[in-house]
Amino acid sequence: MRLHRNLVFAVIDALNLIFNEGEYADKVVQKVLKFDKRWGSRDRGFIAETTYEMVRYKRLYAEIAGVKAPYNRPELFRMWAVWAVLKGITLPDWKQIEPTPERRIKGKFDELSKIRKFREAVPDWIDDICEKALGDKLWTKEIAALNEQAEVILRTNTLKITKEKLRKELLNEGIVAEPIKGYPLALRLPERANVFVTESFKKGYFEVQDASSQLVSELLDVQPGQRVVDTCAGAGGKSLHLASLMENKGQLISMDIYVSKLKELKRRARRNGAHNIETREIDSTKVIKKLYGSADRVLIDAPCTGLGVIRRNPDTKWKLQPDFLDKIVKTQSEILESYSRIVKPKGKMVYATCSILPQENSNQIQSFLNSEAGKDFKLTQEKNIFASKSGFDGFYMALLEKN
Repeated sequence: MRLHRNLVFAVIDALNLIFNEGEYADKVVQKVLKFDKRWGSRDRGFIAETTYEMVRYKRLYAEIAGVKAPYNRPELFRMWAVWAVLKGITLPDWKQIEPTPERRIKGKFDELSKIRKFREAVPDWIDDICEKALGDKLWTKEIAALNEQAEVILRTNTLKITKEKLRKELLNEGIVAEPIKGYPLALRLPERANVFVTESFKKGYFEVQDASSQLVSELLDVQPGQRVVDTCAGAGGKSLHLASLMENKGQLISMDIYVSKLKELKRRARRNGAHNIETREIDSTKVIKKLYGSADRVLIDAPCTGLGVIRRNPDTKWKLQPDFLDKIVKTQSEILESYSRIVKPKGKMVYATCSILPQENSNQIQSFLNSEAGKDFKLTQEKNIFASKSGFDGFYMALLEKN
């Protein structure tokens, strides 16, 4: 493999912004890929994939390189050199790269690979909490799966096209997409491709959405003509799915505390041809109270640690702090207590997270059902999805019905 200096330097620039400046990996990669318009798809792929892999295994590479945060530029090059040696890449004769003891690197790697928290590159506290919550065997399998590169999964927008027609449209654009058994609207790409530049995407024929995430809206069992409320809609991935399941009939109220995300949702809804979505900013408790007892279906896609989706957001491991878990569990409980009141009698509610921790999932639901707010609800279905078993993101979802 021939290394190009400007590509490696771009990776170092990206790592500096992520590790030292605290910027989000996905935003940084988007920014860095715009540095040089002459870069082709292979160049861009090298930058993105190398950056993500180094973020994913930061602890392992830093330990082998003998460096500690904050990392200066020479230390980032030392970490990169470790990555290159372990990948079997011949190191270039550049002044930025010090003489690299390849045998020592490989020996240190063999030694650290026997210890899970180094091998899988996770902070001690996350390793401890997850082992305690899931057990040693499941957590060992799960973190290994969560360190694998996530596949590109599409969700067909049935407001505009069928899954088979979408496959043909993509094939005409040079992209092979395969159906996934058990996921009615999902297509996976055997080979990665930038799907956002395709005509199919611009026409709103699909959204990029992991297969596990697609199960959430399906579970809510929405029907055309109903009043549905997506209480933590964000930029609207699940709202768009709900709109298609509702066939654009009825009212879909998509709510969030962040106006910027709702603006993005509106833009995506226009592209998708989703006309029954109404966005509302949650700027006070009045917004929620006005909806009490009015909705046939309520989705609570709750804020969480995101430990089930670190394949896509590997920097989550380094941004999370131990006290965040306690804070988010409290927030989830408050959201459940308040937003569940939107469900009308005989209505249904789905509580979901992209976490694998029972503290945020089944424990929350049991606490809710044992509370005054949850006394009229019953749990009818529950799914714990693990990446090590499904091959897709880790998720939790619970379907509850109101008496």
